[in-house]
Amino acid sequence: MAKYFDVHPISPQPRTIGTVVDSLRSGALIAYPTDSCFALGCQIGNHEALERIRTIRRLDDRHHFTLVCENFAQLGQYVRVDNDVFRAVKAATPGSYTFILPATREVPRRLQHPKKKTVGVRIPDHTVTLALLAALGEPLVSSTLLLPDEDEPMTQGWEIKERLDHVLDAVVDSGDCGTEPTTVVDFSSGEAEIVRRGAGDPARFE
Repeated sequence: MAKYFDVHPISPQPRTIGTVVDSLRSGALIAYPTDSCFALGCQIGNHEALERIRTIRRLDDRHHFTLVCENFAQLGQYVRVDNDVFRAVKAATPGSYTFILPATREVPRRLQHPKKKTVGVRIPDHTVTLALLAALGEPLVSSTLLLPDEDEPMTQGWEIKERLDHVLDAVVDSGDCGTEPTTVVDFSSGEAEIVRRGAGDPARFE
């Protein structure tokens, strides 16, 4: 049964954030809000939780997982970014964008695209997400909480708790968050390719 955490959207309670982070460090898979929509998240080294995300969403090995980072310095540890791409990504963060970039050695192989050796990264513009990341001290491995055969991501914490109680360890709810997945931009070739149009304005990359 998943624990339910009601977090203040502007001033997240440090004790509650700490409890969620402790559960992540103990192997938990959580649902949490972002500036785009709810996401599933776990620690980078949590292989079992990663497989649970694949099962919940019915993902194959070509799916790009996203490393949700607290800031640009952290993002730079996990992907290689040349100067032109750096400027483009920097100008769009924090925000509702996911960028696909070549992974560094810090990224476990199972998180990388099997052929391209790339990974998704993003820096969200969401107070509760950033509080979690600051307390955790490392990125969250994440995937949009979009269930198989459904067109829209889940947007209500209570509904997530009700429907996924048996497969999650915790649900973090801070009220309204985004209802649309991120815009995904693939920079792995050095040029911007829009893979998915979403909450972030894609015009700046066209």
